[in-house]
Amino acid sequence: MPMLYEFLTATWQTLYMVFISGLLAIIFGLPLGVLLLITRHQQISENKYLNGMVGGMVNAIRSIPFIILLVALIPLTRLIVGTSIGTTAAIVPLSIAAIPFFGRIVESALSEVSQGLLEVGNAMGATPFQIIRKILIPEARPAIINGITLMLVNLIGYSAMAGAIGGGGLGDLAIRYGYQRFDVNIMIATIIILIIMVQCLQLVGDFIAKKLLHR
Repeated sequence: MPMLYEFLTATWQTLYMVFISGLLAIIFGLPLGVLLLITRHQQISENKYLNGMVGGMVNAIRSIPFIILLVALIPLTRLIVGTSIGTTAAIVPLSIAAIPFFGRIVESALSEVSQGLLEVGNAMGATPFQIIRKILIPEARPAIINGITLMLVNLIGYSAMAGAIGGGGLGDLAIRYGYQRFDVNIMIATIIILIIMVQCLQLVGDFIAKKLLHR
């Protein structure tokens, strides 16, 4: 029973970290992806300087391995949350890693929208905001949903790494019991739970994306 409680707590902590950081990534990553697209060359709000600056920042963050980012962001995490240890503290580096990742996914999804639709919107006198809200995002919804699924799956892996520095969750459980106490059964059980999480997320994401695609 004590280990069952440990597993339930660790699973809840992982879900909490993944979905809160995923929500923050969607809130900030969606407009970031839109900005990256519309400021491209020959796009509706072309601005090569802004695009280069924002794109450079995104690439810089994405180039840092997550385990290094965890450590590098400890001062910022402590400033925002008040501590650098714990499940809530782990949300800060998870979100910062996920936002540029999801931003690039959104940029890629939006870039697949037919240029003909954008030209029709321009011909009808639509403003850039109207084109984004009524053409770009609705047309790219299935690809964006697939991107959200991919991001959440990656966050599950990142959350396991967060356990290495006291972030809690299944990663922390695997390290404390599976690795440090050489309990292979705990390690295997943790891996199985993580696999089930990923499979469930992927199934739900694929189902929603297909529904939107058929519409």
